[in-house]
Amino acid sequence: MELAVLNQKGEDTGRKVQLSDEIFGIEPNDNAIYLDVKQYLANQRQGTHKSKERNEIAGSTKKIKKQKGTGTARAGSLKSPVFRGGGRVFGPKPRNYSFKLNKKVKQLARKSALAYKVKDNSLSILENISFDVPKTKTYLALLNGLALSDKKTLLVLPEDNKNVYLSSRNIPKAKVVTVNDVNTYSLLNADHLVLCEGSVSKLETILSK
Repeated sequence: MELAVLNQKGEDTGRKVQLSDEIFGIEPNDNAIYLDVKQYLANQRQGTHKSKERNEIAGSTKKIKKQKGTGTARAGSLKSPVFRGGGRVFGPKPRNYSFKLNKKVKQLARKSALAYKVKDNSLSILENISFDVPKTKTYLALLNGLALSDKKTLLVLPEDNKNVYLSSRNIPKAKVVTVNDVNTYSLLNADHLVLCEGSVSKLETILSK
């Protein structure tokens, strides 16, 4: 499988990149994708929710009314869950939502996400880029050259480039990551995936281990 390498204006440079069928040409596994995305979203949850139970409410334990003769139900404390301001029954407590997922399952999920991008013709190869200064206008010109200004894009760089990242930060539908930060959720969340020429070989190395 070969894809043409484009420059920043969206023009064909005449070079082609060979994509590994073991990475980009597999039959996608939907279950692996589901598990990996589920783990990613679970890891984003802080789990700091908390409500007070009856024994944690501050206040008097004095019986609020006599046991009999009031014509209403018995009540021993204002901390009871039946009263406003009382404790909550089985309320949320701080917890960790993360769970373990095997490395091979995560790799299969990322391969499957990449395979879907290839099948949907939502993958482009861009020559390695580097901006002299961070400028949103420069990154917008790049997206316009690739005819992707109206789409949600994910640009994968072979290594950190602060100027490129800062140039894209103010664009709502644009996201820039390095090869090491690529995950299944970000791949599927983007309408179009743009891989820098140097990212392809690094990505294949990571996913073939």
